[in-house]
Amino acid sequence: MGMEGSRTNANVPKDEFQDYDVTYAVTDIESFKKEDKWLEYFGERIFMQKPEAMSLFPHELGNWFSYLYDDCCNEFWWVSTYVVKGLCRREILFTADHLNQIVRRELLRMISWKVGIETGFSLSVGKNYKYINKYINEDLWNRLLSTYRMDSCENIWESLFICYELFRTVSKEVSEVLDFVYPDYDKNITRYTENMYKKFSTYSY
Repeated sequence: MGMEGSRTNANVPKDEFQDYDVTYAVTDIESFKKEDKWLEYFGERIFMQKPEAMSLFPHELGNWFSYLYDDCCNEFWWVSTYVVKGLCRREILFTADHLNQIVRRELLRMISWKVGIETGFSLSVGKNYKYINKYINEDLWNRLLSTYRMDSCENIWESLFICYELFRTVSKEVSEVLDFVYPDYDKNITRYTENMYKKFSTYSY
């Protein structure tokens, strides 16, 4: 067993977000992959991500990325917790990086699927989604642009909540058309975010 994480570093300021990153080396991994019941030993989970089982993160070198709906939702909501943690710690560069580089990427991916559905997947929205504004309505475009205000923690809180609203709306549209099930990640992470916002947003940034 190996252990890392911020709780193992005596030089890191102490707070309630510190954790242990535990790695187990086993001789028979297949028994652990068959089902997840053994994880209950560690306590109640509000969210779980298994990168090796996700198409967004193929674990075998050479695989193509398959931009699958559930994986996109999982990554969006999972990394949102890092944004929340950064906001509560007032680590603005860490926070802005996770929001812009990962959370927003999944939001744009989902919006591009909406465009694809509406256009019969007959066109490209361009590198870095540079043409996406040509294929979405003005309200969606303006709300998306508003999430780029990241010059203060308060603005990032607001941008994050707008990202939640946009992702939720667009994901449900996509799921209905493609007959996918909208996963329950949203409920737990939104509740967690709202609780952390109430607890920490009173700080003077």
